[in-house]
Amino acid sequence: MSITLTHYLTVSAILFSLGLLCVITKKNAVTVLMGVELILNAANINFIAFARFVDTDLDGQVFAVFVIVTAAAAAAVALAIVLNLYERLRSIDLDEADSLAR
Repeated sequence: MSITLTHYLTVSAILFSLGLLCVITKKNAVTVLMGVELILNAANINFIAFARFVDTDLDGQVFAVFVIVTAAAAAAVALAIVLNLYERLRSIDLDEADSLAR
């Protein structure tokens, strides 16, 4: 049995679903960030799988590197926001984040 494109897409769909479930249901800011990372990793798997199985001039690995760099930058900004939230409220519960607007 060889690994086909369907196998990669199935793993990617599972990762994406778990990440989306995590983003929608969790209230902890760090857990939500972990869900976003799962979603971005699912996109990376798709890019690399399509680059391997479809003959195109575009390299999926190049796109995956761009996604990883963008995710690292977004994670740095998001962690700075979480640290600011914790510094002001002594909690990282996202339900309390609306009090920063006052």
